[in-house]
Amino acid sequence: MHHDTSILVLGAGELGMAVLRNLVRRVGKTSGVSISVLLRPSTLTSDSPGKQKDIAQLRALGVDIVPGDLVAQSDAALADIFARFDTVISCTGFVGGPGVQLKIARAALDAGVRRYFPWQFGVDYDVIGKGSAQDLFDEQLDVRTLLRSQEKTEWVIVSTGMFMSFLFEPSFGVVDMKSNSVHALGSWDNAVTVTTAEDIGALTSEILLTKPRIVNQVVHVAGDTVTYRRLADALDTLLNRKLDRAEWSVEALKRELAEAPNDPIRKYRVVFSEGRGVAWDKARTFNAQRGLGVVGLEEWMDRHLSVDQFAAI
Repeated sequence: MHHDTSILVLGAGELGMAVLRNLVRRVGKTSGVSISVLLRPSTLTSDSPGKQKDIAQLRALGVDIVPGDLVAQSDAALADIFARFDTVISCTGFVGGPGVQLKIARAALDAGVRRYFPWQFGVDYDVIGKGSAQDLFDEQLDVRTLLRSQEKTEWVIVSTGMFMSFLFEPSFGVVDMKSNSVHALGSWDNAVTVTTAEDIGALTSEILLTKPRIVNQVVHVAGDTVTYRRLADALDTLLNRKLDRAEWSVEALKRELAEAPNDPIRKYRVVFSEGRGVAWDKARTFNAQRGLGVVGLEEWMDRHLSVDQFAAI
């Protein structure tokens, strides 16, 4: 079983930590599988308590720490690092701006890694297509084209929808706790697929270890797929009151984006309002087909939201 005897996770943010915790839980310290994480040298020497806590947790898990900088180092330097591993999983998010996702993919291919999981933990870029309001998505499609153009490195893409917590992110503006309002992106019947970071970590580990191996495909998972109406109803139920509801039309959101064309949040809002490639039927997902438990919308809200986060009436 030479496959997957050494796994490198890129990044230890919320998703990277979830992937690492779940991999360690699944393959343990005894099975001859080594699990490593790539961290920036500046993170390793940082005196921030949060960073130090993460590093202590990684060491306690028995994860090897590999210094590397995805933004600063060349393709060749990254390929040298990656070449020591069978599987590379990118959990870095849109770090370092344009070009970095392609650079990491090129380095993985140049290194000849057996299997690569790119940072595509989000919407279904194939369905959205080129030229969407969110220009970062075009690069995600370029990564897919690159991976599909070769046969040496196996790849797996895990489509997860939006992080569940992002749906409630004040800056995103869908749930506005300060003004007790909910906004529908596009229409109340539009849906969005959401999954918690912890579930993405668990499901990615499951997908990685599944036999027969999953090879060269896009795998859809979902914690939940919810319409903005169901979100608003669930909030009303949780808070036992009626929040204000306002629908933000695609046209209005496009006008807002035109006023601030570089605003990433406005780009996201337009893409989600258009409703293509951002939601899929939960019944058809990897987790539903395998009967794997995930956290749904109402359960997440019960755990994370409280009445006092909203403005007093």
